[in-house]
Amino acid sequence: MKKKLALLTLCFCFVQNISLSQSSDSVINGILDEAMEKSELEDLAHELLDVIGPRLVGTPQMENAHKWAINTFKSWDISAKNEQWGTWRGWERGICHIDLIEPRVVSLKGTQLAWSPSTSEKGIEATAVILPFLKDSMAFAQWLPSVKNKFVLVSKKELTGRPDYNWEEFATDESFDQMKKERKKQAQNWSSLLRNTGYNASSINLALQNAGAAGIIQSRWSKGFGANKIFSANTTLIPIIDLSLEDYGMVYRIAENGGSPKLKITAISKELGRVPTFNTIASIPGKELPNEYVVLSAHFDSWDGGTGATDNGTGTITMMEAARILKKVYPNPKRTIIIGLWGSEEQGLNGSRAFVEDNPAIVDGIQAVFNQDNGTGRVVKISGQGFLNSYDYLSRWLYAVPDKITEEIKTTYPGSPGRGGSDYASFVAKGVPAFSLSSLSWSYGSYTWHTNLDTYDKIVFDEIKNNVILTAILAYMASEDPEKTSRVKAKLSVNPRTGKPRIWPNSKSPEREGGKTTN
Repeated sequence: MKKKLALLTLCFCFVQNISLSQSSDSVINGILDEAMEKSELEDLAHELLDVIGPRLVGTPQMENAHKWAINTFKSWDISAKNEQWGTWRGWERGICHIDLIEPRVVSLKGTQLAWSPSTSEKGIEATAVILPFLKDSMAFAQWLPSVKNKFVLVSKKELTGRPDYNWEEFATDESFDQMKKERKKQAQNWSSLLRNTGYNASSINLALQNAGAAGIIQSRWSKGFGANKIFSANTTLIPIIDLSLEDYGMVYRIAENGGSPKLKITAISKELGRVPTFNTIASIPGKELPNEYVVLSAHFDSWDGGTGATDNGTGTITMMEAARILKKVYPNPKRTIIIGLWGSEEQGLNGSRAFVEDNPAIVDGIQAVFNQDNGTGRVVKISGQGFLNSYDYLSRWLYAVPDKITEEIKTTYPGSPGRGGSDYASFVAKGVPAFSLSSLSWSYGSYTWHTNLDTYDKIVFDEIKNNVILTAILAYMASEDPEKTSRVKAKLSVNPRTGKPRIWPNSKSPEREGGKTTN
């Protein structure tokens, strides 16, 4: 009788495993088909980037993006809402036009910095001057009154506008080496010039403002063709303009060689006071464990030099598309699936930090967080983020993902919590298993990250489709997992040489490449 019961139990388990496998295959096949054959990524990207545009926190465009996300989720029958996490300085960008009018007339390429004060509608006409090389701060203080009613160029003139890879391909070794030596010397000279003023690159703007300058002109080259880093202004009375490397260099050379370049700048913007700021939170309710959660995470805001395509439009549309697919092929998840589109990541993870502070019950019930925030490339790295047993569950989930997607993914267990990062860090700080889906660069640092070139055309949709499949399957597997993920963290020590945290003891730290695990 005992043998018969054992046999029946074995058969039942076998049939149950087959049933689970078939169910799993059905959902995974549905994810693959929907992602590859019925993708809505291009439509999502167009609406978010071309129509709504950049999503600087505190702007009407950010508000429009939140409303669009709510309506889009609802069109997929996914409940969604905007949760206020605080307030921010409201600001709206208007028309910006920059012209050189002497010694010749030409329209220049540039933009007003975020939160920069506005000019009048007539604009400002003024001569541009460069910072002089003076012996000390006293000499600079004596020179400072001369900037009254002038535009001041506050960035160094770049020696070359060609990226290093261009020099490496075409220049002789001697020419390339000489250029690098001259560029290093130029950087050292500029550092000395700035140091002698008694100010740094930020505080000098305020000194110029207080001295009556008409405006400040800078150029923050990203070291890629046509790409400038666009950040925010720190003045309150006069506008700050970022000019392209090419146009900035031309204006600088005219002034440097004794000319008096005259510019007209019209940069219209509007202060809106304090405005509410939000996270967009969507959810697919869990049927068995509704108070446990799998979170799909991406920050929704961007800088506004471009349209925030790869930082972080791509992460946003990845999570939205994964949610759309899951709702269609996995409408009754075991655990609740939350999609978090966070506001104000760029100012210090503000939206996600507020969410974890305001929702302790959700935080306690989180099974896993999957965050994507670094460009258009396919995911190639996942760290265990310092969770001692992350190998056990992440490996189970990843083995369900097709080999063509996982073959290039390198995983490190238990990994390290690291520092800073993106919104996953807000959850890791609360002890939540939260993982960054880190992708290939595609020249992210030099061409799209916080630059004027971060636009729709830089998206590689085949790569994003891979990431959607990866995210959707990981969410599905995490939702269905019979076990709750462990939150035990590996012990940390500090590397005395680098000052960075390291795992000790390294009790389980295999690396997984191409779907296989190696020690």
